[in-house]
Amino acid sequence: MKKTKNLVLTALFVALIAAGAFLKIPLPGVPISLQTLFTMLAGMLLGAKLGALSVGVYIALGLMGLPIFTSGGGITYVFQPTFGYMIGFVLAAALTGWISRKVERPGFVRLLLAGLAGTVVIYLCGTVYFYLISVFYLGKAVAIWPLVVSCMVTPLPGDILKCVLGALLARRLIPILDKDRV
Repeated sequence: MKKTKNLVLTALFVALIAAGAFLKIPLPGVPISLQTLFTMLAGMLLGAKLGALSVGVYIALGLMGLPIFTSGGGITYVFQPTFGYMIGFVLAAALTGWISRKVERPGFVRLLLAGLAGTVVIYLCGTVYFYLISVFYLGKAVAIWPLVVSCMVTPLPGDILKCVLGALLARRLIPILDKDRV
């Protein structure tokens, strides 16, 4: 029963992350989407391994050609400057799950800190990748301060709000999902 439940929840988060890609606010540089919220929730609710797996399956499906990324899909998406954020999603789901699930019933503060830590990982991976692809693949000169503003500062308020929302939701859902845990 537990294996079936894990499979269903992992697939559910693949679908939620894909849907979150289309719920976005277009901004110059990096759009704000609900992918980060669902990535954090995957880690918080499923734990490090299954959370990272759900994000990994989402990325694999998109790279195979399903148009489930914010700007389409396909293997060439790895050359998009924003692909680094998706690499960060996998690491963030793992880190968020590891931090939040170290205790039986994590409280709001632990869940919030886990979400914020995951957000930092997403920003680091996304910003570095954005810079590297822009400079070395696209041949565009990129100044550091505008890069930091567009890749980190602009989306920060929305991502903090998503961390709070994620912590609130996870705090309510973890006891429900863990009923059969022994």
